[in-house]
Amino acid sequence: MESEALTGSSPTLTMTLPQKSTPQQDHNPLPEASPKPYNNKKSFVTSLMEAATLRTPSFKEDTYFVSHLKSSEKKALQELKNKLMDSHNDCSMWEIPLLSAGDERADVILLKFLRARDFRVQDSYNMLVKCLSWRSEFSADNVVEEDLGFKELEGVVAYMQGYDREGHPVCYNAYGVFRDKEMYERIFGDEEKLKKFLRWRVQVLERGINLLHFKPGGVNSIIQVTDLKDMPKRELRVASNQILSLFQDNYPEMVARKIFINVPWYFSMLYSMFSPFLTQRTKSKFVISKEGNVAETLYKFIRPEDIPVQYGGLCRPSDLNNGPPKPASEFTVKGGEKVNIQIEGIEAGATISWDIVVGGWDLEYSAEFVPNAEGSYTIAVEKPRKISPSQEAIHNSYTSIEAGKMVLSVDNTTSRRKKVAAYRYIVRKSSALALV
Repeated sequence: MESEALTGSSPTLTMTLPQKSTPQQDHNPLPEASPKPYNNKKSFVTSLMEAATLRTPSFKEDTYFVSHLKSSEKKALQELKNKLMDSHNDCSMWEIPLLSAGDERADVILLKFLRARDFRVQDSYNMLVKCLSWRSEFSADNVVEEDLGFKELEGVVAYMQGYDREGHPVCYNAYGVFRDKEMYERIFGDEEKLKKFLRWRVQVLERGINLLHFKPGGVNSIIQVTDLKDMPKRELRVASNQILSLFQDNYPEMVARKIFINVPWYFSMLYSMFSPFLTQRTKSKFVISKEGNVAETLYKFIRPEDIPVQYGGLCRPSDLNNGPPKPASEFTVKGGEKVNIQIEGIEAGATISWDIVVGGWDLEYSAEFVPNAEGSYTIAVEKPRKISPSQEAIHNSYTSIEAGKMVLSVDNTTSRRKKVAAYRYIVRKSSALALV
């Protein structure tokens, strides 16, 4: 038999700091030291980028409750149904009949088209009819089950992984691999290859849409995270424009927020290129994060156990087959601060496994086991070492010979920058002890 203690479940979990600390009163108290004062002058450009990153988007997601609609919006919904009934008395999307009486799921879909066209009925109707025609010609209802031969791109270029803090499925996009000319030619070398890639990209999106609720008050849209690092903007211009056009025309209001990470200096030029293809409502969903702020930005919207390790989270591809991720505890490491996480109550013969990550590391990390018995020596499980900014989450385990506690330390005393961080652990008692 084995018993486990999950992250945050042990009352002995504390944080020890080099200065006098003040406990925080919240649901998961993690005492922190007062930050050391320092002069934090920022350039004008940096201030603008941080403002763009930290601002609250003006976009407000629709609840899709018909009772919440204005009288003019209710009228528009009924008029759209009437027009559709006159021309398409048997139509559906995502296996949802659009004219089924009293079906709230159909109302959600129709309201998406109305919202995308500011409740202009004729424009919404035209958009809906074109979308129905495209889905039929494209055979969009069957694309999820197809093997399109892009195994090398799955989990790399575009993929669904985890959920945000509000339950929206998250789609990650990263096109840096196409800087390699051979890879680019293999995927986009001619028009037929481009069409096949677009079909694969629709497949990824359709998988995400299959996770939506399509009901009032439910989760009715996804989150998109786009990594702009190493993206070959010129080479991907045609593909990017076609993807944007295709998604905007046929998937209205399916994205609640667009998060751009690793934004390079030339983002303004890239944005001006795409801007004509975007509606004002789409632009209001944007969150922009410059290089070096990836984890800090993503933690605002997504829990660390759901964020891929390459973006400062704790989720590895191998974890995805093991059910829901084990929850993590979040904390911050202020500039000029050293944080010690003490995991107490470890019995002799027990094995403790832990994951820990600091966004943009660039600090010193160590782990040691401290026995309870007087006269016993502290064991350096991981000797102090400087962790580079590109380091992914650390995973390690240790089997204790005697009772004691594990201390994980992150030392940020040489930096002025506050950093987000997360950790989780499991303690497994030995079978021999469990039977005693």
